[in-house]
Amino acid sequence: MQKLLQVDFGFNGPFGDEMATMLTDLAKSINNEPGMIWKIWTESESKQLGGGVYLFEDETSAQAYLEMHTARLNEMGITDVRGLILDINQTLSKLNHAPLAQK
Repeated sequence: MQKLLQVDFGFNGPFGDEMATMLTDLAKSINNEPGMIWKIWTESESKQLGGGVYLFEDETSAQAYLEMHTARLNEMGITDVRGLILDINQTLSKLNHAPLAQK
């Protein structure tokens, strides 16, 4: 069953185009993570937050990614990582055009 992973953490930049340029290789590598279907990158310069919303094939994949990603962020000095793995109400989400298609 698909799982949604929501992650956010304190982040002081860069944001926008500069972030996209700096993290393109990382973004490409995320496509190779087991069970990952898609990611939406999130950012808020005014709130000094970075993060993302991910769709995974299953809870095992989402949990493994959250653990790896948290460790990677910790190595970068980011220690306030918040991650939630959530169920998806497929019926209502499809009604509202959610991008839930498989890879």
